[in-house]
Amino acid sequence: MYNITLPSDEVPKHWYNINPDLPIELPMPIDGEGGHQVENLPIIFTKAVLEQEMSMERYIKIPKEVRDIYQRIGRPTPLFRAKSLEEKLNTPAKIYYKREDSSPAGSHKLNSALAQAYYAREEGVEKLTTETGAGQWGSALALACSMMGIECDVYMVKVSYNQKPFRKTVMELYNSNIYASPSMNTDVGRKINKETPEHPGSLGIAISEAIEVALANENTKYSLGSVLNHVMLHQTVIGQELKKQLEIAEEEPDVFIACVGGGSNFAGSMYPLIKDKLDGKIDAEFLAVEPSSCPTLTKGSYEYDFGDTEGFTPMLKMFTLGHDFIAPSVHAGGLRYHGMSPQVSVLAKANVIKPVSAAQEDIFKAAQLFASTEAIIPAPESSHALKIGIDEAKKAKETGEEKTIVINLSGHGLLDLQGYSDFLSGNLTQ
Repeated sequence: MYNITLPSDEVPKHWYNINPDLPIELPMPIDGEGGHQVENLPIIFTKAVLEQEMSMERYIKIPKEVRDIYQRIGRPTPLFRAKSLEEKLNTPAKIYYKREDSSPAGSHKLNSALAQAYYAREEGVEKLTTETGAGQWGSALALACSMMGIECDVYMVKVSYNQKPFRKTVMELYNSNIYASPSMNTDVGRKINKETPEHPGSLGIAISEAIEVALANENTKYSLGSVLNHVMLHQTVIGQELKKQLEIAEEEPDVFIACVGGGSNFAGSMYPLIKDKLDGKIDAEFLAVEPSSCPTLTKGSYEYDFGDTEGFTPMLKMFTLGHDFIAPSVHAGGLRYHGMSPQVSVLAKANVIKPVSAAQEDIFKAAQLFASTEAIIPAPESSHALKIGIDEAKKAKETGEEKTIVINLSGHGLLDLQGYSDFLSGNLTQ
C-alpha cells in the first residue's frame, strides 16, 4: 500500500491540546523586568486564541466553517510509502511521508492560518500583522485573510525576502502587503537599519515589527505562525489523520521525524502520537531535527526569554539561543528562530523527544535524493527531516533491522530554487 488517502469526512472535528498530558507542568509566561507584556496580550491577540493558549481542555472543537475549508483545500492529506527511495537505499526499512506540501499555500501552515483569520474576522478585526521567514507562513496567512475578507501585513526576514522573491509575489496575489524586515515602517526597524544598514533580519526582529504595528493600531491584531500553544493546537489535524492512516497500513512505526524551527509542524504531526507514547500504548522514538547553524534544542539553554528581539512578547520558558541571536543566512528560513515552542521544550527536557541537528549541505543532498526518487522537490526545512530519515534507513541497512520510519513532509521547495541552484553549483555559503 503506497498511497493512503482518507475521505474528506475524516477531517478531524477537534484539535488535540497536549497541555493536560505534558509530563511536566508548562511554565506560565511572565513579564520582563519593568514590562507589561502579559497585560498587553489581549491587545495583541484575539480573544479566541488567547483562550486556547491557556486551555487545559484535551480536545477543542474546530469551527464548522474552518473544517469545511480544510476539506475544500485538500484535507485529509495523503500518506505515501517512499518505495523508490527505499529501493535506492537498498534498505529493509519502510519509509512513509505525510504530504503537507500539497496545500494551496505549499505547506502545513494553512491549518493554523485559517483558524486565526477566522477568529479575527468573527471578532471584528480588520487587519492581521505577522512575520515570516522563508515565506510559507506569510503565504498561508495572506491566503487565509483573503478568504476571510480581512487585510494582512507581512514582515518578511530580509535575507529570505531577497532569496525568495516569488514568495512576495504569491502573498501579493493574495492581496497582502509585504515588507522586508527590518523595515522603515516601525521604530524597531528604523533603529536596526540605522545601527546596522546591512542587517539580514531575523524572525525575532520581524515579530517585533509586526507586534509594534498591532499595538499601535485599533482593530489590528497580531498572528503568530509557530511557537505558541494555540498554533501547535491547530496543526494537530495532521497527526490525527496520520494515526488513522497508519492503522489502515497496519504499521506500528519505530521512528517519527519532523523538522523544528519554532515547533509547529513537529507538534502538529507528532503530538497525537506522542500522547500514545505518554499513555504507554507505543514505544516509538520521536526525532526533532533543526539546522546545525541554529541549534536551539541541541545547544540552547532552557530558560525564560523573549519571543522577539525587542521584548514586546512575554518571556517564555523555552530552549533559546538568546533573543538577540542572529542565525546565519541559510536557505531554510523557516527554521532560523532563536527559541522553541515551550511545549516542545518541555518534551525535550523530559526526554520524550530527541533533538538532532543537520548541516545545510547535507540536507540539500538528501533533498536531491528524495526528488530524484520520489519526484517531489521538498522545502529546505522539510529536507532536515528527510536527511535524518535517510540516515535511519541506512542504519537499518547496516543492522538488517526492518524498522518503520515516518516523516512529516511539511512543505514544497518549488519557490526555493535559488537554494537548489546554489547547492548544485557548489555556491552554498553556510
